[in-house]
Amino acid sequence: MTKSQSSPFAAHFAIVKHLFRWTIITIPVALVIGSIVAFFLWLLSAAIHFRFDHKWLLYLLPLAGLLIHFIYQTVGKSSEKGNNLIMDQIHEEGGGVPKRMAPVILFTTIITHLFGGSAGREGTAVQIGGSIAAMFGKWLKLSGADMRLILTAGVAAGFGAVFGTPLTGAVFALEVITIGRIKYDALFPALIAAVVGDITVGAWHVKHTQYHIDIVTHSVNIVNNYLHFDLLLLGKVIIASAAFGLASLLFAGMVHEIKAVCLKVFKHKWMIPVLGGLIIIGLTFINGKPDYLSLGVDAEYHGAVTIPSAFSADGADTWSWLWKTIYTTVTLGTGFKGGEVTPLFYIGATMGNTLAGLLNAPVSLFAALGFIAVFAGATNTPLACTFMGIELFGGEYALLFAVACFTAYFFSGNSGIYGSQKIAVPKILDNDYPTDESLAGAAKRRGYMYEKLKKYRFKK
Repeated sequence: MTKSQSSPFAAHFAIVKHLFRWTIITIPVALVIGSIVAFFLWLLSAAIHFRFDHKWLLYLLPLAGLLIHFIYQTVGKSSEKGNNLIMDQIHEEGGGVPKRMAPVILFTTIITHLFGGSAGREGTAVQIGGSIAAMFGKWLKLSGADMRLILTAGVAAGFGAVFGTPLTGAVFALEVITIGRIKYDALFPALIAAVVGDITVGAWHVKHTQYHIDIVTHSVNIVNNYLHFDLLLLGKVIIASAAFGLASLLFAGMVHEIKAVCLKVFKHKWMIPVLGGLIIIGLTFINGKPDYLSLGVDAEYHGAVTIPSAFSADGADTWSWLWKTIYTTVTLGTGFKGGEVTPLFYIGATMGNTLAGLLNAPVSLFAALGFIAVFAGATNTPLACTFMGIELFGGEYALLFAVACFTAYFFSGNSGIYGSQKIAVPKILDNDYPTDESLAGAAKRRGYMYEKLKKYRFKK
């Protein structure tokens, strides 16, 4: 008889020991991550508002891109893989996440926003989390499964802290690693890390943007008398969410294609961010307004299109979502740093605003649905994004949040913004995807097969 069989309390003792160990490990990690994220958010806000007061900084964006390029060539090196490097280390421990990733991504993200680049902040927070967690892991001499757990906790802490959504951060860290499979062994450290990270940001008196959905009046008919939701509204949500998924597909595809084309066309890679900066300047001249620069959360002037403004009827232009898509994909595709998620919030909220007008639907509700659904489709994390809807907007529309996120998830196809994300269960089960193939690998293989097919047809 084994020891575990001899005592009914042995298994519970092992569980308590495991939970206590990871609580002790995770709390200091999350405290450091939360503090650095708080500093980052404060610095980011200061940089954005400084540019508001000094509009000429936009004209230096090409030089800022050049500086970022040389920082990564000389100091950053492997850190340039960003979130994908952390995912690779979680999938299979290798060269490790370097300590320099945190300061390099923080500094280069501030540069991007100071000079007007259209990017986000989640990528920076996640890389800060992964870098700090890896540093603690090395100090504690963790390896294998333990290193994977602490890296996952670092991702959760960074994400939960930067958006003020700890439950979303924990679920996101588990769900984003592999499409179609969630490993719950990291749930406890991820949740502890996300909660502590969020509390730490609050303790530093850094505030998050608050959003509000107006009260939605439901239609009354015979069918709805027997249901606890509005059937017509549900149909409109499904239609809009399919569009949100296609917007996710467009965004992910444009980022990858811009990177690929630039690397193929330019012999000297330093020319790529210079071109990207010039394009952003040109686009701003064409638009005649700076609404699509930087985060898109704070208004540079009264009446500017922002994420909060999209929750009101006249708060977005018809094509705001497309302009933001172009601005951000050019910024990130040409080597500037930051993240994709806040721009995805902007794209989704403004697209929801437009679709609400077309579908005669509640504006603030559809802005909220787009906010989370475009993000869900681009990152392949519908469960985390459903929780985000509940944490940010309340639980009254939880069913619609889930419908929107899962619909967008399917309509975004087998694509995503993270190339190292692996496919355990493809969205369409009859697709020929090898087990645990990455999105980047799948895209490369599809491209290879497409080239072979073209050659075959040409010969025929």
